[in-house]
Amino acid sequence: MDQDEIVTDQESAEQPEEMDQATEPEIWQPQDLEKEVERLQALVQEQENRILRTLADMDNMRRRVRKENEDLQKYASQQVVESLLPAVDNFERALAVDPTSASAESILQGVQMVYRQVMQVFEQEGLQPIEATGKPFDPQFHQAVMQVSEPDHESGVIVEELQKGYQFKDRVIRPSMVKVNS
Repeated sequence: MDQDEIVTDQESAEQPEEMDQATEPEIWQPQDLEKEVERLQALVQEQENRILRTLADMDNMRRRVRKENEDLQKYASQQVVESLLPAVDNFERALAVDPTSASAESILQGVQMVYRQVMQVFEQEGLQPIEATGKPFDPQFHQAVMQVSEPDHESGVIVEELQKGYQFKDRVIRPSMVKVNS
């Protein structure tokens, strides 16, 4: 092959191929147009129906989720209440005891047992007491209601807890009321 043939082949490759037949635009007949319009109308109607069904499904789902959320909020504490019922039963038994026949020691033991039951339920649900006495004062966990000056304690340390504080999971629900050394 010589160089002239290569150039000729390249030139012919760059030129568009001639169309063998002239393409004519498609001409629609009136009956074909009517059929196409009917087909497109049916397609539009089908899409509209599908959209309406989807919207109805979404409305139903919104109602169902709203109802489930209402029920969840309404009955959220049911498990805790059920867990506390045995403690309530023990309180009722303690209150039913004849005070003339029971000693103060046995009543105190019963009350301590009920207290442990209640605290166990709270602990299982995520309630923890906030440590205070002997700890440095932290306004996120403690509420200072008194300030004292005691030389045997460091400054800013809690000397006494007046009311126990509680933390539910990671949230303080009641800060400890404390006396702080100045």
